[in-house]
Amino acid sequence: MAFETPVPERSPAAPEVNPALHPVRQVWTTPVRRPRAAAVALAIVGIVVAGAALLLVLVYLSTFLGPGALLICLALALVPLSVILLAVRWIDRWEPEPRPALWFALLWGAGVSVVSALVFDLGVKLALAATGAAATGDGADFLTGVIQAPIVEETAKGAGILLLFWAMRRHFDGPVDGVVYASTIAAGFAFSENIQYFGVAIIEGGAGTLGFTFLVRGVLSPFAHVMFTACTGIAFGLATRRRAGGAVGIVLLGLVGAIALHALWNGAFYLLVGDTGLISYYLLVQVPLFITAVVVVVLLRRQEERITKHCLMEYAAAGWFSAAEVEMLATSQGRRQARGWAARQSRDRRTGMHDFITDATRLAFARQRLLNGSAGNVDRADEADLLALVQHDRAALVGTAGPVR
Repeated sequence: MAFETPVPERSPAAPEVNPALHPVRQVWTTPVRRPRAAAVALAIVGIVVAGAALLLVLVYLSTFLGPGALLICLALALVPLSVILLAVRWIDRWEPEPRPALWFALLWGAGVSVVSALVFDLGVKLALAATGAAATGDGADFLTGVIQAPIVEETAKGAGILLLFWAMRRHFDGPVDGVVYASTIAAGFAFSENIQYFGVAIIEGGAGTLGFTFLVRGVLSPFAHVMFTACTGIAFGLATRRRAGGAVGIVLLGLVGAIALHALWNGAFYLLVGDTGLISYYLLVQVPLFITAVVVVVLLRRQEERITKHCLMEYAAAGWFSAAEVEMLATSQGRRQARGWAARQSRDRRTGMHDFITDATRLAFARQRLLNGSAGNVDRADEADLLALVQHDRAALVGTAGPVR
């Protein structure tokens, strides 16, 4: 299968046996500095800056739409945004990403990416005006939509993924995480862009044109930007499993794929809608791409389950889990049954089961980074911390928890 992750026959630094049976041999003895305060400060600064960019976008849009039309368009843009975020939440259920990172991704897409595209477009127009070249007509619109927009917009959105990849390295485990971050950034970008398109529709044609625009952008193709930027996100996810040299090439290939898919989407709209109509464009381009994207995401989700099960089985062989626990923690059906059982017991056990599943999954992906050879010393320290948390979570579920933090 194209998404299969090769598993080495001999895993490096195999998990030690349960310390309840034998002492644990340390794999790393130097104290690891954990700049939690710096990470929190970085998250706050990033969210504030991206939020300020979104505020600038809304102010810009209000200058030609007016407050009333802006509120109407904003409310309409919230509909496809909500649909996308619900889909992202489903994709992210197996190993959820930190909420601050997702907020940053959403604000980056809605604010910084849009500001970047607007500034670049303004720069192009000023440069053309300075040279006396014309920038009007169908040819100019085609060049803007099929060449300029894909390159500038996908690069701006990809820069947000790059920042998350750098800042959230310990939580960026693979292609699914890349899809989650990329989709959230793309959802934010589409949100701001939809406000602009809906506003222009009101100005140019009134309610009828607005309804048609909402049908095209909000109903028929809400996931367009998500599919484009997901190419870059998947590439970053694959890069987490490669050394630095190969990672750069994979990321660039993913960005080129995102730009090409965006250009194909826009170019097909210009070519097909005028000749054969919107329905043909929808059936020939949008539906096949959307089905392909869904299949890719499902395969990636299944790959995550396989990775979790394989890595936890290694710990089970060393005495950290029982086979039944691995089945519970590493399968969708097992998790549903475990959460249902815990919810019927008490709130504390429901919370304890959630923590047990979350920490075990994080442990599996920390282990996978060690297997890939892409882990550093922090990952090795994380493995020890997560093993302690798993022991604490298990004890909490049976009512014998002691402090480990």
